[in-house]
Amino acid sequence: MATHIPFAPAREGQGWLLSCVPNPTEVQRAWDAQQLAAIPTGPHWRVAEAALARSLEAIRRLGSNPHGPVLADIPHGLTWWLLPPGLADELDDVAGLTVRPADWALECPPVTHSLGGRWWLALPDGTGQLTDPTLLADAFGPGGYRPEAETRA
Repeated sequence: MATHIPFAPAREGQGWLLSCVPNPTEVQRAWDAQQLAAIPTGPHWRVAEAALARSLEAIRRLGSNPHGPVLADIPHGLTWWLLPPGLADELDDVAGLTVRPADWALECPPVTHSLGGRWWLALPDGTGQLTDPTLLADAFGPGGYRPEAETRA
């Protein structure tokens, strides 16, 4: 059974996600049939794949720093961080992150509810906000990103 997200920003995030696909009608049709939709990476964003536990820790470390959407697959313990499309080699040496190539298909549920064990840990908000790769590298790095308040503690 799908868990529905009851707030309006999810609709704006879903509109943004649909604007990133070549055929929004096909994606919406898949979602209406309660199926994941394959959304290709490349022109609008890229993805970095990571273990769910590491991503949860990274989100905690990022604190109030803005970051983009993060999709989670609970049964498989994986997450995908949406990153700028012009990503170069900023994350090549970061252990625990695998950057997927352009045109790689990410199987996505709608923003409004979970499907097939996948749900948005951090929702697309409709603004196109993506995760800064440098910030993500710091959060996954050896010491991990630490908000200023945490470094003083």
